[in-house]
Amino acid sequence: MTQKLTACLALADGTIFYGMGFGAAGETVAELCFNTAMTGYQEIMTDPSYAGQVITFTFPHIGNTGVNADDDETADPVAAGMVVKWDPTEPSNWRATGELKSWLASRNRIGMGGVDTRRLTRAIRQQGAPHVALAHNPDGVFDLEKLVAKARAFAGLVGLDLAKDVTCAQSYQWNEMRWAWPEGHQPQTQARHRVVAVDYGAKRNILRCLASAGCDVTVLPASATAEDVLALNPDGVFLSNGPGDPAATGVYAVPMIKGVLETDIPVFGICLGHQMLALALGARTVKMNHGHHGANHPVKDRETGKVEITSMNHGFTVDSQTLPVGVIETHISLFDGSNCGIRVDGRPVFSVQYHPEASPGPQDSYYLFERFANAMDSRAAR
Repeated sequence: MTQKLTACLALADGTIFYGMGFGAAGETVAELCFNTAMTGYQEIMTDPSYAGQVITFTFPHIGNTGVNADDDETADPVAAGMVVKWDPTEPSNWRATGELKSWLASRNRIGMGGVDTRRLTRAIRQQGAPHVALAHNPDGVFDLEKLVAKARAFAGLVGLDLAKDVTCAQSYQWNEMRWAWPEGHQPQTQARHRVVAVDYGAKRNILRCLASAGCDVTVLPASATAEDVLALNPDGVFLSNGPGDPAATGVYAVPMIKGVLETDIPVFGICLGHQMLALALGARTVKMNHGHHGANHPVKDRETGKVEITSMNHGFTVDSQTLPVGVIETHISLFDGSNCGIRVDGRPVFSVQYHPEASPGPQDSYYLFERFANAMDSRAAR
């Protein structure tokens, strides 16, 4: 018996993919990207950097480890939906407290299985991240013309400030550290440094890494000014990851960063925070063809020659040709040579494009949190 097709993915160029829907019923319109990670689908779906995007996973076994509250990077999924090769199976993992299908349904997110994700990924690579309409209807009835029209009407992410949609509503304190067996997440009780983390869509595990590196963290909304940040007398300032066009968010974020750079306070940025630090220093950012999304991206440290395998999620990049004198390109992607890190010569100001907290992904780059802590130690010793 043929399984009923209850989901449809319509690309703006008119291409249609059919599959089996799961999670919530309904429609959503977004940019489509692919993610090559073999683990961490829950962390990926709850990563605020995926706002405005539907994710197709190239790894077929999505859903087999279930879900649990500890792996959420924010309270609810932020990605608009997911497309996978195989219909998710029942979970088989000792940490699972629920299964993916019901988790998505309870959070109003659409899933679609039974898709040739290799073909879909090739389409993304060849034409760039397309605009799509994803629909799940248990009756299997779709108005294809309307879905294609909705995909074509999607404005896209260029010029779109999404940080304001995913940032915190007010400031808060964070002291929870990284998960460790068997205690789980424990509080930081011996913090050495006061850090202000500006939330453009911060992942919880990034904040946990700061706490584990000895930081007492105060999180401020994306709209925070330099006066707001400096009033807390921080030992360091952290610029978080986040979604959307960095140039759009930079309208209000860049003046704040410039104000902080007028001091000698160490600054550390990740992902969107990296891009906006570059903007504040005088560089420019550009939209990528299909971006970098996955937990297996090789990055070379140009100063040491070391290659790290990293976790990435970004659709914009810093144009390294526009970096001003005194700003050094420290890391590059070995996939395409794009910029993956900068530092200011002679100052404790640096940032990277990738996600060193490894959620999901390898832990090759955790040392960057320790580098940030060491920079604050050095400043305190002066």
